[in-house]
Amino acid sequence: MTNPAIRSDPEKLLRQVMARFVDQEVTPRAREIDERGEFPQELFKKLASMNVFNVRYLGMKKGATGNATLYCIICEELARGLVSLAAETAKQCLMGTNFLYRFGSPELKEKYLEPSMRGEMVGSFCLTEPEAGGDLGSVTTTAVDDGDHWIISGMKTWITNAPIASYFTVLCQTQPGKGIRGLNFFFVPRDTPGVQVSPRFDTLGTRTTEISEVAFNDCRIPKDYLVGLPGKGMGAFFAILAEIRTMTAALALGVARAAFDASFQYAQERKAFGKTISKYQLIQAKISDMATDIWAAELMIYDTTRKLDQGQRVDKESMMAKYFATEVACRCVDQATRILGAYAYSMEYPVQRFFRDARFLLYGGGTHEVLRQNIARAMRF
Repeated sequence: MTNPAIRSDPEKLLRQVMARFVDQEVTPRAREIDERGEFPQELFKKLASMNVFNVRYLGMKKGATGNATLYCIICEELARGLVSLAAETAKQCLMGTNFLYRFGSPELKEKYLEPSMRGEMVGSFCLTEPEAGGDLGSVTTTAVDDGDHWIISGMKTWITNAPIASYFTVLCQTQPGKGIRGLNFFFVPRDTPGVQVSPRFDTLGTRTTEISEVAFNDCRIPKDYLVGLPGKGMGAFFAILAEIRTMTAALALGVARAAFDASFQYAQERKAFGKTISKYQLIQAKISDMATDIWAAELMIYDTTRKLDQGQRVDKESMMAKYFATEVACRCVDQATRILGAYAYSMEYPVQRFFRDARFLLYGGGTHEVLRQNIARAMRF
């Protein structure tokens, strides 16, 4: 499908470059990579060589202009090929490196950020805990002031890129009893004594995405490894939360497009009762519904990114885009399995992977139960 929401020449050029990369480098290997279940290091390095990781950051050497629209185009196109690779890339471009870029010292940036932009290091972002997902006020990982150091203790779970991470940005409570007002982010290198990363989770979908738990056992880090202003951790997080949600919507749009393309092609080739199934009204209805959903999701996502690029607040819009686009992805992959019938149940066809991978997107950026409640609140309902 075309993308009518994409208009400017830099956006068109980037989409062409990313689409070519996906069609030539990702899609032909997606099944092999997914079944092997290993981090696609080679493709990750190629994306770094294309300066993909620093597309959001201003002032980086050889970097493009920071832009939420360009970032989401990258995420969407990669997800069309392989959601796992797209998620790992999205983490590297945003959550994994954002606090280091914004608040890290020149020394930290030289040692960690610049190699990350070259794909030599991988960043990870530690937010969720076993008993604290959407309720961040319940975070129990602590950072205790110990003179010239902080001592980090606690457990984080469902951490994307953790098994391969070179460092972590960790949400910690510095003032127990103050809820979100006591939260701050800290930079913790992987080789810090006391950091323990569990074996990777065995997941239903996004099989090559490295996810695990991370334990911090009395980890001593220098005082200046607090990234951000003391007591302002959640403010810094909320500053990128809308972008996280919009990025997740873009990933969903990519997998929805992949499901549509597979369905469209199959419907034109598969014959039943003497004609291709594309001639039957019920199949046409499914294709029409998918195309309509995808167009609506495109318009929502890229309207939101343009507002982000203009510096506007898009709290409500980003929640709506994430909620709607991810539901669209789930609807589209489900319809694709119905159009392909039994072939969708075969590992030979990619639709089964789309169906599995789409579930991953339901949880990042807020569950839909929480998002719908927050959307209603944003409307002062």
